Amino acid sequence: MLDNIITLVFGLLGGIAIGIQTPIISGMSSRVGSAASSFIVHIGGTLASALLLVARGGENLKDWNTLTWYMLLSGGLGLVVLLVVSHSIPRLGTAATATLIIIGQLVVGMVIDHFGWLEVTSRPIDGGRLLAVVLLLIGVYLMVR
Repeated sequence: MLDNIITLVFGLLGGIAIGIQTPIISGMSSRVGSAASSFIVHIGGTLASALLLVARGGENLKDWNTLTWYMLLSGGLGLVVLLVVSHSIPRLGTAATATLIIIGQLVVGMVIDHFGWLEVTSRPIDGGRLLAVVLLLIGVYLMVR
């Protein structure tokens, strides 16, 4: 039970971090450009990750060569997120942009779960999950109308 509560709190903290990060990125992009803001964000993330890695004794970094090709390309997806955020927030607002990103995450997450792709446990798509996506789409419509 406590483990579930800790996991839920971590999930909320991640959402809070993204909610704060996205308007910061949007503002940075309007000043220095999307590619420059992506570079700045990734340099900052690299430095923070390096400090955490040192604090954790290097973890298993020596085994990086055992990763699959798609794992090595995952950093490029961060660039996509930054470009989407810098384009969408000035046009739609932070809440609508965040909701669209969440809908995209849910839809692709449901497909990945359903088929068990990318080394995750298979969880079939059901009516409740589909209803959640529909309700979120209605929410986005209400935000941007």
